[in-house]
Amino acid sequence: MTITIRPADLAEPRTRALAELHLAGMLAGTPAESVHALDLSGLQHAAVTAWAAWIDPEVAGIAALKALDAERGELKSFRTDPAHLGRGVARALLRHIVADARSRGMTSLWLETGSDAAFLPARRLYGSEGFVECEPFEGYRPDPLSTFMTRAL
Repeated sequence: MTITIRPADLAEPRTRALAELHLAGMLAGTPAESVHALDLSGLQHAAVTAWAAWIDPEVAGIAALKALDAERGELKSFRTDPAHLGRGVARALLRHIVADARSRGMTSLWLETGSDAAFLPARRLYGSEGFVECEPFEGYRPDPLSTFMTRAL
C-alpha cells in the first residue's frame, strides 16, 4: 500500500465529500459553539493549504495547514476516510505538514482538537509526534470540549 499526498482539489467530488464528512461529523458530535473545523470556503482561504492523501484510486484522508503568521501554523481539518482508518493515513498527513511547515521557515505548529473520548486517537497521534498540551491560542477561548496542543519545529 502506498499513500500519496498531494494538494487537495476541493472541487474533486471525493475530496470534497470527505471535507464535508469531516465538518458534518464535528457538528454531529459537538455543540456548534465548540466546533472549530473549517468549511469548504475556509479550506480555500489564501492562508490555508489543504492536502489529500490517496491510496489510489481512493482519497484516504485530508488535512490542512493554516498560516497564523510567518513563524506559526495551525493544523486544521484532519480526517481519515472510515475505510482507511488504522492504515497510517493521518500520521502520513501530519508528517507531511510538519515537513512543509519547516520548509516555509515556521518554528511552531498549533492545534485544537476535541477533549472527549472520541478524540483520544487524535490526541495520542499528536502526542506521539511531539505535540504537548498548551493554553488556548490565536483567539481560542478555554472550552472543556477542546484540547489545545503545540509543537516546536
